Amino acid sequence: MSEPLLATRALTKRFGGLTANSDVSLELRKGQVHALLGPNGAGKSTLINLLSGDLPVSSGRIVYRDRDITRLGPHQRSRIGIGRSYQKTNIFGPFSAFENCRLAAQSRQPRPWRIFSDAQAVPAVRRAAEAALEAAGLTAVADQPAASLSHGAQRQLEIAMVLATAPEVLLLDEPLAGMGADEAHRMVELLRKLGPDHAMLLVEHDMDAVFAVADVITVMVNGQVLESGPPAQIRASPAVRQAYLGDDDGPPGAEGAAAPRTGGAGGRPS
Repeated sequence: MSEPLLATRALTKRFGGLTANSDVSLELRKGQVHALLGPNGAGKSTLINLLSGDLPVSSGRIVYRDRDITRLGPHQRSRIGIGRSYQKTNIFGPFSAFENCRLAAQSRQPRPWRIFSDAQAVPAVRRAAEAALEAAGLTAVADQPAASLSHGAQRQLEIAMVLATAPEVLLLDEPLAGMGADEAHRMVELLRKLGPDHAMLLVEHDMDAVFAVADVITVMVNGQVLESGPPAQIRASPAVRQAYLGDDDGPPGAEGAAAPRTGGAGGRPS
């Protein structure tokens, strides 16, 4: 088994008297899709925000390639190879899909930018933007305004923008949110395509998608890790069924299983 690219050690986040994450330890490896499950309020999005640097850590450590990055900010983590997407689509609507990716790729070029210089004329930037669009399956709509794209294509574009920054680690927060069946299928295929070349943490409520792409699944409840292991182990776990589904009618993702609960636990951040 390969060494982890990104790992947490007893990671904890407190908001005053509320503990959103408590002693969370996990490891992300290249070529592995690591899914994070749990009911609303389990602390999943809080954990991604800690990993990306959008939230400061209360205690514990975050290690990237044997380097302690616990105190690095979001832009610093992005520069060393950690990319993330958000629950809410985060794109530049008036700009074309290509321009969105070009701006992301441009942020990686170690050169001063002059007011009257043509960023599109920089070969490395253009190549990175085009490669990201191709990887996300968006070459055909490269010249279309981002705002005119379908919801699913906009979510793909957000991932393309992340890819344009050449990340090793992908932190994806509910990339299938709000999608119909066809769009969800395309996103699942994209995640499968990206899996071998990245270490991926996937937060997602679409259980079919999770079990279709995940190599490892970690289940969180009340800010703590309940269980972690391969999909077959999680699917068969009585503790996971009880915590995530609220009953023992069937394993997560199984046909006929009860739907996941949507109510958070005591207002705990998701």
